[in-house]
Amino acid sequence: MTFQILTLPCLANNYAFLLHDNETGTTALVDAPEAAPVLAALEAKGWTLDLVLLTHHHYDHVDGLPELLEHASPKIVGAAKDAHRLPKLDIALNEGDTVEVGNLKGHVIDVSGHTINHIAFIFDGAAFTGDSLFALGCGRVFEGDMEMMHNSLQKLAALPPDTMIYCGHEYTLDNAKFAVTIEPENESLQARAKDIERLCAANVPTVPSLLSLELATNPFLRAKDAADFARIRSAKDNF
Repeated sequence: MTFQILTLPCLANNYAFLLHDNETGTTALVDAPEAAPVLAALEAKGWTLDLVLLTHHHYDHVDGLPELLEHASPKIVGAAKDAHRLPKLDIALNEGDTVEVGNLKGHVIDVSGHTINHIAFIFDGAAFTGDSLFALGCGRVFEGDMEMMHNSLQKLAALPPDTMIYCGHEYTLDNAKFAVTIEPENESLQARAKDIERLCAANVPTVPSLLSLELATNPFLRAKDAADFARIRSAKDNF
């Protein structure tokens, strides 16, 4: 492997991720819910924090940054169109732009819906989706509209099926309980729901997840169209 990814539980149910390029020793953090787990992982690995990639402006994805900046001097990367409400950016990106983590090249896609100007970072085999696509779910539509969110999820659905989805929260058990009400006859979903119960009971993260598995079981990716997505998302909001 030319890179490593560490999944770091943060706060009550957040995740941050460390992406490390083995060839150059460059390390990037994706989102910064809190500092302590990140600093502990960096120290344990002997890594230096070079970049912080921010998916969106919500506090539980940025509040750890001030403390991290007391210990390191990473470049802060985020959406150019959201610079006014993100921490001060060193690198401001738009959809289609590239971000480099050592020799690793990732591209940016706009996945607005949960928030406007929410972005995802897509590396070879790994998609950091923040609060857009979740394991067996998707983010609430706070700032965008249902059609916008559906379109954003379709961009992610079009990635190679062997892409691993690194999302921002451990919501999978609740998502599974809802998903089986939408597709009760989906055998793949039933099997996955049992696996998720087992993992959560053992306090094992369900993140990341494989995109092909999401395509087979996640009702938000399986919606027929934007109207069907809106129906499912509204049902989840009231679940």
